[in-house]
Amino acid sequence: MDTPNPMNSNSKPGWEKDLVEKLATEALKEQKSRRRWGVFFKFLGFAYVGVIIWTAMGNTMGEKIETGSHTALVSLDGVIASDTVASAERINHSLRTAFESPNAVGVVLRINSPGGSPVQAGMIYDEIKRLRKEFPDKPLYAVVEEICASGGYYVAAAADKIYVDKASLIGSIGVLMDGFGFVDTMQKLGVERRLITAGNNKGFLDPFSEQRPFEKEYATQMVENIHQQFIKVVKEGRGARLKEDPLMFTGLIWTGENSLSNGLADELGTVRQVAVDVLKAETILDYTEQESFAERFAKRVGVVFGQSLGTAFFSSASYPSVR
Repeated sequence: MDTPNPMNSNSKPGWEKDLVEKLATEALKEQKSRRRWGVFFKFLGFAYVGVIIWTAMGNTMGEKIETGSHTALVSLDGVIASDTVASAERINHSLRTAFESPNAVGVVLRINSPGGSPVQAGMIYDEIKRLRKEFPDKPLYAVVEEICASGGYYVAAAADKIYVDKASLIGSIGVLMDGFGFVDTMQKLGVERRLITAGNNKGFLDPFSEQRPFEKEYATQMVENIHQQFIKVVKEGRGARLKEDPLMFTGLIWTGENSLSNGLADELGTVRQVAVDVLKAETILDYTEQESFAERFAKRVGVVFGQSLGTAFFSSASYPSVR
C-alpha cells in the first residue's frame, strides 16, 4: 500500500483521513479473519473431544443388546491386582452381570494373565464357585489364549472345563516373594542406614538392612502357606482329572498340548469354538467391564505411575505373588 509523502507538494488534501480509513478497514478484515479461524478451531476441538467421549462411553457400556440366546464373554487380561482391569472387583462384577443375564446360556472366561495377587485371584475363584451354585444350569468355561499362569490358573481352576491352544502356557503353580538387598552397595558408597522402628520385626525384609535368619524362615513359611492354599484350590477344582506328577506343583509351566496330558486342561478350543460347539450359542456378547474414559485419561497423564512409585518407596516389603 502506497503511503502519501507529506513532503510531496503533489499530495492531495485530506490524505491523512484516507490513510486512517484504509488502516482501520484492513484491521477490521484481519480481526474478522482471526475470529472465523478461532471459531473453526474451537468447533474442531469440541468435535474431537465429543468423539473421544462418545467412543469412551460406547466402550464402557459394551454390547449388551440381548436379542436371544447367546454366549456371555468375560475377559481377564493382564496382571491380577486391585488397581488393574483384572481386579477382583471388575471381574466379579462382570461375571455377576453375565450369570444374571436370562438369555446367556453359559459364560466363557477368556484368560490372558501371568498371575498376580493371591488375594485377588482367590476372590475371583470364590465368586465363580458361588455363582455356579446360584446358577447350576449355567456353565462357565475358561478359554486360555496366550498364558494362564499362577494366579491366572488359580482362577481357571474354578471353571467347569479349561480349553487351551496347543501353544498356550499353563501352570506355574507356585508362590514367590521377591525383592533386593542393597547392604553391600550402601557400604561401598559410604551410606549409613538409619532405621527406627517400634516393634522388633517392623523392618521385616527391609532391603537396606541385613537379612536375619528369622526373617527368611518366617517369609518362607508364609509363602509355603499360600502355596498350600493354591494347591488345595487346584486339587478341588480339577479333581480326578489331575495326573500324578511330582513336578505338578513346583512352579513349572507347561504348553497347552502338554497340559492336556497331565490334567491341567481339558480340551483344545477357542472362544468361538466353545460358543458354537459346546454352548450352541453362536452369538457372543462381551460383559467385561471396561475402564472409564476418566481412568484411561488419568493413566495417560501418569497418575497410576505416580501411585506405583509411591508404593515402591513406602512399602516395607514385597507382597507374595502367585506369578
